[in-house]
This record gives sequence, structure tokens and C-alpha cells, in this order.
Amino acid sequence: MTRPACSMLWVALLPLVGLIVTARPAEAIPAFAQQTGQPCVSCHIGGYGPQLTPIGRAFKIGGYTQGGGEGLAASIPLSLMATTSFTNTASAVPADQIAQHYGANNNFSLDQVSGFIGGGIGQHSGGLMQFTWSDVANTSHVDNVDLRPYTTVFDVGGKELRIGTTLNNTPTVQDPYNTTFAWGFPYVLSALAPAPAANVMLAAGLGQSAIGYTLYAWYDNKFYLEGGAYSTLSPWTLTRMGNGFGIGSTTSPAPYLRAAYEWQWGNSAAHVGAMYMHADVNPATGPYATTDLAGADHYTDYAVDGSYQFLGDGTHIATVQAIYVHENQNLRATSSGSGFAAKYNLDQFRANVSYWYQNTYGVTLGWQKTWGPANPLLYAPGELTGSNNSKPNSNAFIIEADWVPFGKDTSLWAPYMNLKLGVQYTAYTQFNGGSDNYDGSGRNASDNNTLLVFAWMIF
Repeated sequence: MTRPACSMLWVALLPLVGLIVTARPAEAIPAFAQQTGQPCVSCHIGGYGPQLTPIGRAFKIGGYTQGGGEGLAASIPLSLMATTSFTNTASAVPADQIAQHYGANNNFSLDQVSGFIGGGIGQHSGGLMQFTWSDVANTSHVDNVDLRPYTTVFDVGGKELRIGTTLNNTPTVQDPYNTTFAWGFPYVLSALAPAPAANVMLAAGLGQSAIGYTLYAWYDNKFYLEGGAYSTLSPWTLTRMGNGFGIGSTTSPAPYLRAAYEWQWGNSAAHVGAMYMHADVNPATGPYATTDLAGADHYTDYAVDGSYQFLGDGTHIATVQAIYVHENQNLRATSSGSGFAAKYNLDQFRANVSYWYQNTYGVTLGWQKTWGPANPLLYAPGELTGSNNSKPNSNAFIIEADWVPFGKDTSLWAPYMNLKLGVQYTAYTQFNGGSDNYDGSGRNASDNNTLLVFAWMIF
């Protein structure tokens, strides 16, 4: 098989990988509550997150170093999480696309079991590391990593300036705002339902396949600025960590910039922000292989985001979050010898609105839209996961209802016992470029409408 053909085959298989690496909670762990002596709802909306309050953002930007807890438990930085679910799609998955050990539809699954190490080491260092096993894929891997090697505070003109460093494995996993992708809504996804093929680099291109070094500054609890770069790990390292290449391997450090400004008044908070990332990559030809025979592909993402939170006295809580990303693609390597053009673009918009009553009962409405011109290099026809017209267009509406019986400071065995029960429905009006026969094999976008019933536990 030629290099371009092999590369295009691997790109076509990427959505299949997405079917088994989609469930991705959560940032809130009981170890943090024990360390700080604060209930989970001080830092998180909806019982135990991962959506952060202003206090939660300060804890994260502060390097997970805040103390205040007492007793032996306050010094044990360990937590355990599990998610299990039932998945129903409007139409069954084709027989040759069924995940091993599961049926074509109506599946119960143990989506993931995760162990966490998280907390502060003294006043200047801290971090969070997640290790995950999935029953769907029957694999284990190093999941989200956000380490803060050093952070400190200066007085500048009577205002606090916090400076810090991060070492992380996924762009936006270190970000304090839940508009971004690593901790963005939906916080729980089905590991078995089909997912759209197209995604921007910031959302999925280098996730858990790279190491990022960034420096950040936070002035007066308002202005946040971060900059750094990401480089993909070697195939040897990725194999041992249980992760694979996303869009490819970086040929040089990929710059990452983030800026945000936050307002806090009364019982409300809001922010506006922007992000930039550029990566030159040798395209992936397999989970642990890339090629440089035809040079590199180039991806550049520009994003703007914003949010609003009304926290009140904890009885009624409302939030709004949105992010828009424009991506320029120069697929010079992937297009080599194919006869197709190299330059394309991709746009994505995500927004959600949520309401919580006493951090116990919640409802969230979400909208996700991805669009762009036909791109035969990345999106080819194929049963279930392909695009018959080579377009990336997908449009989804999500509604989720949650109940948190355990997860507040007054809950039984708090903060050790945390449980969220949820019902989520995703409706597609477009999927991989079309509404009807989107894959060229007769499947419609609405056939992928998904009902997900889940239980999310953290101890």
C-alpha cells in the first residue's frame, strides 16, 4: 500500500477509535475535598463537577495546593472512579461494526474504572493524574495528566499575581474554564454509540499523545494568560502508556496560547477568552506509526469562548457556556500523490445551558455543530463511520437530566461517597456530511440518535 493510501486508511479508522475512547469524566475527586476541608460543591457545580466554580478555578490555577483539611485522609491523595451505562441507538449498529463482546444495540457496559493521584505537595507544587481501564476496549491507559511543578504569588501594585507552570498531556486539560474540550460538556459520553468523524485539533488532535509545557499568569483573579508548546511522545512511550497518535507526530513544538478575562460580582461570574494553537505533524499511518515521506501536514486553530454562572445561595444555579473554533488545514503530506487539494478548513461551535436545584437535580441543553467544505483526504465513504459526500458536517442537540443523591457536604459518607445518575439523549440532524444515507450504505443521521442512561461514582 502506498504512503498516501495507508495514511488515508488510518484516518478513516480514527472514528472507530473514537467509539472506545469517549467516556471522559472527571476532574472532581474526594482527595481534593479531604485536602482542603471543603465540600465538593465549593469547587464544583452539580454535586462534584467537573464544572468549576470561581473557588474551583482558583484551586486549579493555584496548583492544587490549597490545604485546610485535617486527619490522615487529608494527606492521602488517592481516589477511585467508575462509570457504567446503558446505550440505545435509534438503529442498531451494523453487524460488522459491533464492538467485541457487545450486541448491535441496547448494551449495558462498564465504560471505565479510573484511579486518581491528586493533590498538593507543599505550597508550590501539585497535580492530578488519572489512570483508566475500559471494559469496552478491554484496555488500560494513562488518562488525563495535569501537573503543576511550581506556582507562587507576587504582590504587584497591591494586586495578587500568580505565576505557575504546567506539565500536561492534552491541550486544554489544564484550562480553568469548562468551555474548553478536556472537561467540557457532555461530561459523560457513550463508549458504544457512533460519534462524528470530524473534530478540531484543539479537541482531539493531540489528546494524550503529547506532552505540553506551559507557563501561566493570573492577575487579580481576573486576567489569565498562558503560553507554551506541545510535542508528541515517541511510539515506544505511547505503547507503554496505552495511548496512540491522533492526527500524527509533531515535527517541531506546537505553540499554544490562551487568554481569558473573568468578572465576578455578587453571586455571579462570567468570562470571555481566546485560544490559538498551531501544529506541524507527520500524518499517522497507524496507532503508533507516522510517515515523513511527503513532508508534514499543518493545522492552525483559532478559538473564542465565554461563559456565565449564577450561583446564588446554592439553591438555584444556572450556567451558560460556548466556544467557537476555526481551523485552517494544509494537508500537504496527506494530499501528496492523491490528486486532491491540500488546503481545507473546519469550523465548530459548542454551547450549553444548565440549571441545578440545590446541586442535586440538574438539566442541561447542549448544541454541537461542525461544518466545512468537502474534504476527501480526511472523510471518505464507509459504513457507519464514513461520509458519502466527504463533508465533515454534523449537527447534534443534547438534553441531559441528572440526579446527585450523594455528593454534597450533607450527603451520607461525604465526601467519600459520590454518585450521579443521569439520562442523556443526543439527536442528530446531520452526521458526517448528511441527513439521509450519510455513509453511502443507507444509514441516516437520525439512526445514530442515542439514549444514554449512566451511573457515575467517585470514592
